[in-house]
Amino acid sequence: MIEKRTFDELAHVNHDWLQARHHFSFGSYYDPARMGFGPIRVWNDDEIASQTGFPMHPHKDMEIITYVREGAITHRDSLGNEGRTEAGDVQVMSAGTGVRHSEYNLEDEQTRLFQIWIEPRAPGGDPRWDAKTFPKGDRTGQLEILASGFDEDVDNGALMIRADARLYGATLKAGTTVRHDITKGAHVYLVGSAGKLRINGELVLARDALAIRDVTSLEIEAVEDAELVFAEAFETQN
Repeated sequence: MIEKRTFDELAHVNHDWLQARHHFSFGSYYDPARMGFGPIRVWNDDEIASQTGFPMHPHKDMEIITYVREGAITHRDSLGNEGRTEAGDVQVMSAGTGVRHSEYNLEDEQTRLFQIWIEPRAPGGDPRWDAKTFPKGDRTGQLEILASGFDEDVDNGALMIRADARLYGATLKAGTTVRHDITKGAHVYLVGSAGKLRINGELVLARDALAIRDVTSLEIEAVEDAELVFAEAFETQN
């Protein structure tokens, strides 16, 4: 099953300082048919105006990943963490038993990012935050694991999350092809970040999405220079 959802189909919420597109139900947007995709609960495509952002607010029992597409975001939280994450880089926050945080665009330009929430494998745990620079040159022509709940990936440089999931990213030159074998039982949610792709025959433009289930592999072709991100997540077995 591959279900395509174009950028134009996403729910658009205009907050003046924030132009938010929601892939799944979130905040004032509610669609009972789109409550998430397996353990992937939220995928927001946000455009944040300069010198604005999200003030301090709480979270609990959620793995929150931020992939910055353009500009930068500055994080502060109740644990005392503070950090600035630039375009192409990633930050993660395990909300655990509870944490408050703010996310501000302190730049002189608009910031664009993907905000991704994945359900943890178990509730609780100490809240934590981390961020990492992922040079785009290191993932040119290949998939790179940016965040993962599996020790072997973290040992190889991925950011750690407490979920049975991986977040992949790639930048591809026009004409490049990449194959990815999907682990049986996984929910895969893929979003084009830039350019134009063809994935298992489906044309994917920038900010289009594919929800993928019961497919054994992905055949990814860059029709033009392109960038993509996808989450591969597994239902936790209790």
